[in-house]
Amino acid sequence: MNSIITKDGTEIFYKDWGSGQPIVFHHGWPLSGDDWDAQMLFFLHHGYRVIAHDRRGHGRSSQVSGGHDMDHYAADVAALAAHLDLRDAIHVGHSTGGGEATRYVARHGVGRVAKLVLMSAVPPLMVKTPGNPGGLPIEVFDGLRDALAANRAKFYRDLSSGPFYGFNRPDAKAVPSVVDNWWRQGMMGAANAHYDGIKAFSETDFTDDLKAIDVPTLVMHGDDDQIVPIADSAPLSAKLLKHATLKIYKGYPHGMLTVNADVINRDMLAFFRS
Repeated sequence: MNSIITKDGTEIFYKDWGSGQPIVFHHGWPLSGDDWDAQMLFFLHHGYRVIAHDRRGHGRSSQVSGGHDMDHYAADVAALAAHLDLRDAIHVGHSTGGGEATRYVARHGVGRVAKLVLMSAVPPLMVKTPGNPGGLPIEVFDGLRDALAANRAKFYRDLSSGPFYGFNRPDAKAVPSVVDNWWRQGMMGAANAHYDGIKAFSETDFTDDLKAIDVPTLVMHGDDDQIVPIADSAPLSAKLLKHATLKIYKGYPHGMLTVNADVINRDMLAFFRS
């Protein structure tokens, strides 16, 4: 099994396929690198080297007791990039993975990163604060924690069969295999990591990270995202970035990387080649 051991003894699992310019995929909460299957295969067949890791406490990585915060997430990616000696890399982050990728590129990516993609991503800041009045109230995230602690299996089934992919919309047709795969990935991970991860993705302020990033960045977001509402995310991130391209997808849900992979992959490929 491909894995590295970080400085604090955490084993991080990763997949590394192909050759060429590397693309590093950062998955969302509470999933694993498997969530990028549609992208890994697509870009592998277009001549890229594709890499996806499982965040600590997620998927096949160690179910450790601590370090479930953005600083550790980014440091783990830095350790992986150093181990693989990645240069001229493209980093693609979805949802929580968008926060992880943002912090990695800002703090560890100098000399290693060529481009960045933030897809349905949590930056700049999800929770409502005096400085972020458009954010979601802390009670929303408290509710997620309560549901996870009470019955994680049911919570994950309800989330994936409903708002994550927009399957709760009146005209939507749920795809059972997509729901099952989401649930499988979620239940592989550790309950404590997922519980602590809610604070990490909702309360971390990425404003300074976004301002520090100077590589071309594609910001992609669906305007029907029920998990990370677009009004307080993508447009604000694009304004803070030095070299941003903002692309908004009408009617697309949070999990558009899976249910709209054909369009998403085509647009990312054009950005990579530009």
